[in-house]
Amino acid sequence: MIVRIMGEGQVRLDDGHLTELNKLDDELLSEMESGDEPGFRRTLSALLESVRRLGAPLPDDALEPSELILPSPDATLEEVREMLSDEGLIPG
Repeated sequence: MIVRIMGEGQVRLDDGHLTELNKLDDELLSEMESGDEPGFRRTLSALLESVRRLGAPLPDDALEPSELILPSPDATLEEVREMLSDEGLIPG
């Protein structure tokens, strides 16, 4: 799976990591619904760091279709809310 982190680039991520990422996505969704800004910041940071750690960066000149687009690290709670589907940022 190709994942784009807005403002950073793309990484190739094995589908086997989706379970771990979905746990963070569920936490993020819960924090957004409750308006927990500090929790939202912490969990968004952890989600993006997990994608960076588990994925392999694609070269800067590569432009693959992204199957998943994640917000930038400095995205606001409202900006992330606009990106959400019924399943959060990460489907599944």
